Amino acid sequence: MSGTSLDGVDAALVDLGGRASVLGSEFLPYPKSLKATLLALHEPRKDELHRAALAGIELSELYARAVDRLLKKQGVSPQTVCAIGCHGQTVRHRPGSGYSLQLGNPAWLAERTHITVVADFRSRDIAAGGEGAPLVPAFHAAFFRDSRRHRVIVNLGGIANLTNLPAIGSVTGFDTGPGNVLLDAWAREKFGRDFDRGGALAARGRPVAVLLKGLLADPYFRRSPPKSTGRDHFDLRWLRRSGAGRHKPEDVQATLAELTACSIGEAIAKSCPGAEEVYLCGGGVRNTDLVKRIARALAGISVASTERLGIHPDWVEATAFAWLAQRALKHETGSLPEVTGARGARVLGAIYPA
Repeated sequence: MSGTSLDGVDAALVDLGGRASVLGSEFLPYPKSLKATLLALHEPRKDELHRAALAGIELSELYARAVDRLLKKQGVSPQTVCAIGCHGQTVRHRPGSGYSLQLGNPAWLAERTHITVVADFRSRDIAAGGEGAPLVPAFHAAFFRDSRRHRVIVNLGGIANLTNLPAIGSVTGFDTGPGNVLLDAWAREKFGRDFDRGGALAARGRPVAVLLKGLLADPYFRRSPPKSTGRDHFDLRWLRRSGAGRHKPEDVQATLAELTACSIGEAIAKSCPGAEEVYLCGGGVRNTDLVKRIARALAGISVASTERLGIHPDWVEATAFAWLAQRALKHETGSLPEVTGARGARVLGAIYPA
């Protein structure tokens, strides 16, 4: 998995014989040059098709290195691995135009690893009229649902998304809005840091009420699910239009943390009435300031990480795409139309045999 935060590659070795069991994990950070290329590819520029193709090959080389390191560390032969579920790196998410683009070269990855690769998970759902995202709620429902408790799973990636798991009834889910994407971008631009470690920068500031109100007025937050979003919408240009530059950088950082927390809190209050437990996963769980703000926004609801449910928050998404790859190999559906808005459940992913 390589998500919207553009920090690097998460690789998990997963046993899906019963409950999902993470046998080992590996993280490889993106080289600065690759990260810069991927950020630039989020906007139309000259010769972008050629640059995107080369970036896809470089990504696949990095994916292959992560797989190789992980398997060697665990003493596992590639021949014993059923498949690699590779999400790829999203650079455009435009379901309204009929596509979502994830960079990566699965054929290249299959050649380098000698392992079957399953990739391109979003296209079929979009072709069936869906948003193509979020896809992980199906995994959350399979492994985290409880018949006695109303749970909500919140993924704090670059974009935040939630999965509503009532004890009885339909599973729903959607992107709530920015997770870490604006926090990271502002920290990079104003403080020269790739991210706000532990939320220390935000903790130094005070949220600007008028700025927060303006940001929350964005129509996306009022849209009814199914809905999904990405860096295409929530980026520094979007933030600058709000007049953020008029305020102290640390106060803007605090405001962006509140934006993430408030949008998640309001989404749960509106779409998950009666929720008793909220479990957090994704890189944002390491942002202690953000987690505290989310807990305040969810007063009266138990908040913990998915580690309490048996999967470390860093590895939930990678595990989910292993599961989706398994579903594809079995010709079993991996989507929830109640979440994406598609005309029905679909088998997701294209298969590149070893």
